[in-house]
Amino acid sequence: MIDVHTHYVPKGWPDLTADAGTDAPWLKVESERDAVIMMGTNEFRRISSDAWSAEVRLADMDADGVDVQVVSPTPAFFNYGRSPEQGARISRIFNDLALEITAPAQDRLIPFCQVPLQDPDEACRELDRCLENGHRGVEIGNHVGDADLDSEGIVTFLQHCASRGVPVFVHPWDMDSSPRLNRWMAQWLTAMPAETHLSILSLVLGGVFDRIDESLKIGFAHGGGSFAFWLGRMENAWHGRNDVIGTSEYPPSHYMGRFYVDSVVFDERALRLLVDTVGAERVMVGSDYPYPLGERRVGDVVRKSAFLDASARELVTRTNAERFLGI
Repeated sequence: MIDVHTHYVPKGWPDLTADAGTDAPWLKVESERDAVIMMGTNEFRRISSDAWSAEVRLADMDADGVDVQVVSPTPAFFNYGRSPEQGARISRIFNDLALEITAPAQDRLIPFCQVPLQDPDEACRELDRCLENGHRGVEIGNHVGDADLDSEGIVTFLQHCASRGVPVFVHPWDMDSSPRLNRWMAQWLTAMPAETHLSILSLVLGGVFDRIDESLKIGFAHGGGSFAFWLGRMENAWHGRNDVIGTSEYPPSHYMGRFYVDSVVFDERALRLLVDTVGAERVMVGSDYPYPLGERRVGDVVRKSAFLDASARELVTRTNAERFLGI
């Protein structure tokens, strides 16, 4: 089994105040096993050693039956709102630390880098540097400020990824905040799926899939958010209001073979809809490890879903990820 959606946090990093100001991220280490991600003086998230320890990570993988794991950045550290120079330095720091985390098991832990997506030239340079150093792909946020994935700069970066055969994993981040969303983790329960849905929408209706070669390997976290449930609504709108929505060469359903999604949907009924919508050959196991809203035991919904036959289960657990990762 290959898990394409996990995150890391290093056990400390250099002072970023000069680059990120007084709200710079830092790690308050409380014990050998426990730490708190801080944003300036504000507590962002409590974490444990599974975020930085290859030994702990590998033990959990063995317990869950996971052979290979993609290790990606934690989106809170993207820092797209900083200057290109600041974003590039922050990316370099975290990318180099990621290689230290995955070094003890390079055959099982596959590092994905982050890039300063606010500047396409800097992003391409950092991606190239990381590929030379051992990273195998890149995780990006689903937007940069008000710029979605169909903005010119991000399209330039995606074209570079396609030319180099680099897999791109898109993760939602920087969700809208309001009193209505600040209860019950509603940002994570409603805004996060909507952000991913909007990202896929931007690639389709923004004409990105019409412009970028089909060699682009791009995948989306959390089962593609709410996209699968609302594809029919998109399709209906594309035909019914083509004067406004007909901005892509083909209707939305035409592009179902152009992207991957992970399996982090937690329910067999949702997984069935996802497979029926995007195809069994486009779903990969993901877990969101090591965070508490992830799936443990990893891949349980895929294992237990009776509608998947042996060949489909093999695609979802291993073969699709091998194609996505180029292994």
